[in-house]
Amino acid sequence: MKKKTARNNKLNKVVKVMVLSDFFLNAGWGLVYPILAIFIVQSIEGGSALVAGMAVGIYWIGKSIIQIPIAHYLDRHSGEKDDYLALFFGTMIMAIAPVFLIIATLPWHIYVAQAIQALGMALAWPAWSAIFTRHIASKREAFCWSLDSSLIGIGAGLAGILGGLLVQYFGFIPLFFARMVLTFIAAFMFLLIIADIVPRDKADRIFLFPKL
Repeated sequence: MKKKTARNNKLNKVVKVMVLSDFFLNAGWGLVYPILAIFIVQSIEGGSALVAGMAVGIYWIGKSIIQIPIAHYLDRHSGEKDDYLALFFGTMIMAIAPVFLIIATLPWHIYVAQAIQALGMALAWPAWSAIFTRHIASKREAFCWSLDSSLIGIGAGLAGILGGLLVQYFGFIPLFFARMVLTFIAAFMFLLIIADIVPRDKADRIFLFPKL
């Protein structure tokens, strides 16, 4: 019996888990970002449209710059262990970012949260893209990428509606907790595919500070 590989016309386990993880991650994102500027103006001392713009800029510029050397490093190292570590720990770092939103009272707290978010995404995105591309189903590339994009859109859209309701009736703090929980779910889902990405004899040792 031939061993099944990622290069067939069916969606394999890795692709399915990564798409679902992306759904949870972006649902958490969608909860917060539509109302982040409102939170800054209403709840942060000295909060203003400028502070909100700075926060957005810190994330996008930071993430865009940091991810290039990370992607270069991952491409130079064969195998998927480095990719997996960057993906898992990058997502975990993103899950920590809402803590600074929960305790935020000053603009620099927001900036720190955005910088942490940028670092986490800069680690996770190149690794996610590399792993997803390698395991994508043959001749179903357009469908797999569209499936991920569609679930991201649905998750972010539903989360935007839910986020507005949460803020309206319960305030901002529960919203940030919800984002944290959803991002941790996204991270821990990657544990379901560790044996499919990292060789089985290494999978049980991957988190014990292995030699990279």
